[in-house]
Amino acid sequence: MKIWLDGGLRDIESARVSVLDHGLTVGDGIFETVKAVDGEPFALTRHLNRLSRSARGLGLPDPDHDEVRRACAAVLEANPMPLGRLRITYTGGHGPLGSDRGDHGPTLVVAIGETTRRPDSTAVVTVPWTRNERGALTGLKTTSYAENVVALARAHQHGASEALFGNTVGQLCEGTGSNVFVVLDGEIHTPPLVSGCLAGITRELAIEWTGAKETDLPLDVLQRAEEVFLTSTLRDVQAVHRVDDRELPGTAGPVTAKAMRVFDERSGHDLDP
Repeated sequence: MKIWLDGGLRDIESARVSVLDHGLTVGDGIFETVKAVDGEPFALTRHLNRLSRSARGLGLPDPDHDEVRRACAAVLEANPMPLGRLRITYTGGHGPLGSDRGDHGPTLVVAIGETTRRPDSTAVVTVPWTRNERGALTGLKTTSYAENVVALARAHQHGASEALFGNTVGQLCEGTGSNVFVVLDGEIHTPPLVSGCLAGITRELAIEWTGAKETDLPLDVLQRAEEVFLTSTLRDVQAVHRVDDRELPGTAGPVTAKAMRVFDERSGHDLDP
């Protein structure tokens, strides 16, 4: 396995990042996860644009898109696989032990791991913790993911693959690594970005391709929605068959099934929409 680290391909066994890298010591970093099918990344331009937005939000230098593209191409060529999780990580670089940044410049890592297609449906749970829709990191895809690790562990304890958060005012927000959509009276709705959710790339495409509406939704909408589905880079569009103790149809409902078909067709015809 080879990864890209600061300018070139390295063997994963010998690649080294400083123990004083700010991404490690204080979580000062951002990342993107990109689906790669048979060596081809999906929606890379949109992912790179979000990487830059996250960098600006943290006050990091803008990543060089040409370099990141070269890194992605090199890693994909060096590690052929049918379906991969391509991970771009960009941190504040070597720095002091406190929150102040050093002057060594950022660290760029691109790595890939093999994965498999997700099941067509899954179970989710809600968690008692909230997303802060007014936080400094709201809307940024940062490496500060410990909150998600805790919530996802709770989901796994309850036989689910995802945990869903409300925000501080009791509205539905997002999952640990996904966006959530609900069907009400046959129409698709998803929380707006002001709810504090991440501007997911798959979320964005699903809205464009299905006509879903961005709507303020109370957290308890999950107990009355006709259908619920998730979107994310590796889930694409995935139906939900259980929310907490509420059972939904074991197969995708008609609106979700159509959204899944549309996403598969559109994404299959254009790898960089």
